Amino acid sequence: MTQTFNSQRIDPPFALGLLPQALSEWSCWEHGPWLPAGPALVGDAITSLGNACAGRACVEEHGSKPQDQACAGTLESGHVTRQPVSPGTGHARRHAATAVPSRRCAPKMAAPVLRRVLGRRWTPLLDFAAAAGAHFRMGALLGRPSARERLRGPAGMSLAEFLYPVLQAYDFYHLFRTYGCRLQLGGADQLGNITCGHDFVRRMTGEDVFGITVPLITSTTGAKLGKSAGNAVWLSRERTSPFELYQFFLRQPDNMVERYLKLFTFLPLPEIEHIMQLHAQEPEKRGPQKRLAAEVTKLVHGQEGLDSAKRCTQALYHSSVDALEVMSDQELKELFREAAFAELVLDPGTSVLDTCRKANAIPDGPRGYRMITEGGVSINHVPVTNPEGVLVLGQHILRNGLSLLRVGKKNVYVIKWLQLG
Repeated sequence: MTQTFNSQRIDPPFALGLLPQALSEWSCWEHGPWLPAGPALVGDAITSLGNACAGRACVEEHGSKPQDQACAGTLESGHVTRQPVSPGTGHARRHAATAVPSRRCAPKMAAPVLRRVLGRRWTPLLDFAAAAGAHFRMGALLGRPSARERLRGPAGMSLAEFLYPVLQAYDFYHLFRTYGCRLQLGGADQLGNITCGHDFVRRMTGEDVFGITVPLITSTTGAKLGKSAGNAVWLSRERTSPFELYQFFLRQPDNMVERYLKLFTFLPLPEIEHIMQLHAQEPEKRGPQKRLAAEVTKLVHGQEGLDSAKRCTQALYHSSVDALEVMSDQELKELFREAAFAELVLDPGTSVLDTCRKANAIPDGPRGYRMITEGGVSINHVPVTNPEGVLVLGQHILRNGLSLLRVGKKNVYVIKWLQLG
């Protein structure tokens, strides 16, 4: 655990010695950020990857039974309802099933992670003000670096933003009192809010609760990756395909790859050190980047997702016709998200020119004709310069009934042929 646990800071500091025992005994955690109900981001993997064997199954006294998926809660109207976390738990189960089958906790069991969504009837405002308001001092709230920065900015700070740490602290108190939740997880930028919750629970109950922050994921320029920055990388295949996830990590520069190997994989630290030593001898092979991309893609999407990412990589960057022939429709759509898709009937004698015009890939008239003769069109990565050339099965039309038509450098058309016979 000490080699793969990715923490930025543990609060209070003395909790570090209690952590191994606590993680095996506590029945639930709270994920500090206000997570959306939709797909998770790649940064959430730092915390959710670690919960595969962190605890037991959902405790039955709270109305849940062990399931094959990690459980989560949504705080709404003053109560927590459990539901599977999707899609951010599949990679946790995959790691548990493959890497830790002999540990005391069964791979199919995991501690519930309580995710908070503010409901309309969360708690009456006056009751909240009376119960919690007296325990928060304005000086401390105004002195927070984030508050000072927003107040100095041209947009100022809304009341909702100002009350954010108070609401998060009260959430922590409610979950501790109701479910015995003692641990809150969040990004490094959540430290102030988590500390606020720790102090509030301590004042109200005299009990100690704990917080763990994990490193923020940043670009090479130091900018935060996420929804608000417009550069989010998602764990959901619908938002970020296995190929795109694989390429994101494969493109990481040398000064980032070692850090990401430690953050996003379960590789032992000595193995990471060995990988980096080999990289220093042969940097042109980009061994750490390839290992990082493979490990993360397999954790998030499984072996099938990793195989798909490699097929797409071969098809796009290595002009592999063999890879194109075994690609599914879904993979082609993921690989060429901006491409136009067309379903065409293969009539006898269909030519290159016919195909381009039916797919609306070239303009009508002499200009479109010249685009072909001048080498501006390729089918399945092979240039075609004879507009009257008849399409040949196995060459222009692959065994899976598809053709990849490229016009110029950027315009891609995926053609699915019907009635091949």
